[in-house]
Amino acid sequence: MKQKQVTELLMQSLEHEKGGVLVYETALRCVINQDLREEWETYLDETRNHVRILTEVCQTLGLDPETPSPARTIVHKIGGSLVAAMVEALSEGPPEAAQLIACECVVVAETKDHLDWHLLSKCAEKLPGAMGRALTQACDEVEDQEDEHLYHSRGWCRELWIESLGMKAILPPPEERKDVKNAVSAAQVAHRSEQGR
Repeated sequence: MKQKQVTELLMQSLEHEKGGVLVYETALRCVINQDLREEWETYLDETRNHVRILTEVCQTLGLDPETPSPARTIVHKIGGSLVAAMVEALSEGPPEAAQLIACECVVVAETKDHLDWHLLSKCAEKLPGAMGRALTQACDEVEDQEDEHLYHSRGWCRELWIESLGMKAILPPPEERKDVKNAVSAAQVAHRSEQGR
C-alpha cells in the first residue's frame, strides 16, 4: 500500500466530513418537510461524530489532522460550493425549491462520503497492526450510517422531485420506511415504488 496516498485519503475524508457538517447545517435551514428535518438532524449529529472519529484515527496513526494538500483544498472548496448553492436557493426561490436544492446537495455530499468510507474500509483490510485496527474500528462504526445517509437521501431527493413535478410522491420515501442500507435493497425498493405508482 502507498502510505502517502492512504494519508491523503484520510485527510480528504476528514475535510469532506467537516464540510458535511456545514452542508447539513445549511440544509436544515432549507428543509420544510418535518420528517426530512428529523432525518437530517440525525445525520448532522452522526456527521459531527464522523469528524471526531477521523480526527482520532489520524491522531492514533501519528498524523496531524490539519495536514494540508492541494486535493484537500479542492475538497474544502467543493463543500463550500454546496453550501453556497443552498444559501443562494434560500434567497432566490420558493421554499420548496430551496428544499429540493438542499436535498440534491446532500446527495452529492453523501455520494463522496460513501466512496471515502468504502475506500477507507479497503485500506483497513490491508493495513497492518495498530493502523489497521484503528481504521477497521472507525469503519465498523461509520459505514452502516453512511449507507443509510446515501440511500435514504437519494430516495428523499427522488420523491421530492416527483412531488415538485405534480406526480404522486411517497413521503417519507420507501428507502426510509424499509430502512434500506445497501445498493441492492435501494434498487429493489425504488423499482417497487415505481411499479406501484
